[in-house]
Amino acid sequence: MARSLVFLGGGPESLSFLPQKERVFGYLPGFYKIFPTMKRIGLVGATGAVGLEVQKLIKQLKLPYKELRLLASQKSGGVETTCGFVQELIPDSFNGLDVAIFSAGADISQKFAPEAVKRGCIVIDNSAAFRQKPEVPLIIPEINASDLKNHRGIISNPNCCTTIALMALAPLHQAFGLSRFFASTYQAVSGTGLAAIKELDSQIRAWSANQELIPSVYPAPIAFNVIPKVEDFSESGYTQEENKMLFESRKILHLPQLSVSSTCVRVPVFRCHSIAINAEFEKPIDLPTAKKALLDFSGLEFLENQLPMPSLSSEKTSCFVGRLRKDSAFCNGLSLWVVGDQLWKGAALNALQILSLL
Repeated sequence: MARSLVFLGGGPESLSFLPQKERVFGYLPGFYKIFPTMKRIGLVGATGAVGLEVQKLIKQLKLPYKELRLLASQKSGGVETTCGFVQELIPDSFNGLDVAIFSAGADISQKFAPEAVKRGCIVIDNSAAFRQKPEVPLIIPEINASDLKNHRGIISNPNCCTTIALMALAPLHQAFGLSRFFASTYQAVSGTGLAAIKELDSQIRAWSANQELIPSVYPAPIAFNVIPKVEDFSESGYTQEENKMLFESRKILHLPQLSVSSTCVRVPVFRCHSIAINAEFEKPIDLPTAKKALLDFSGLEFLENQLPMPSLSSEKTSCFVGRLRKDSAFCNGLSLWVVGDQLWKGAALNALQILSLL
């Protein structure tokens, strides 16, 4: 059964009378009845993978709005989506809008987000453009919604893998005090975008026809392969994706000394990221307390007798965690496996949950 979400970081006062477990705020039917006002919403990158999922969720959740303005590059101007026709993105596109969700990459965000803010429009940005700026809140509503009060017009969505990992780690941190963790990610191609989805599909078809697998999006064929590199390498030897897990986890959890080491891998799966986590805690751990913490955390489904897999979590609003066990390498450690739909909770859904708080 789907469960409601809670503001562990603080939520609207209008929900304070509800039991913690029932403070809905993102995707459950009836939530939007408590919206103080309907909003004029802009969607930048409306024809991209995340932009299309935002529109799908808006229709599926029956999100009320005064206007939904679909924006994209000049070449996408006039394209029709399920929510209407796309307009070319220009600075004046934000005139009269209350909030805009950006899902078109860091370059577009850096160029146009300040233009939106100038025009009185709040920006929820899915790119990495502003995540490390101290004045920009980096928000997972279940974890640190109270950080929203400090926004100055721009709010960042975390990287998809950070979001999925912290959905499992946050309740354990509350219970035992997180000191460090190691993560190995198994990332679906849709995290790269529509071109990567098409590339995997075409390579599977080529393999079935005994044809050569020709890569263009990735440095090697992705079909029937794994690529241990997501984004470019930094001077440290970690990739940019791996560095995001470190810096973003520290910021969201308010743990500036948190130690994180990750290896991010692209796998031939169309949708949903999986992450193997080995975490060490300050307090002695016990499995019953850990299980209860995971079971009680809204937006997360703990599976004890079922395996969390991409095929289970695709187009699901929750993240799924399982394979929970005491870690044999740490004194106060837990090993676990978490899966989430990176296009939904890792991007589109998280952005809409943030929007619902504004």
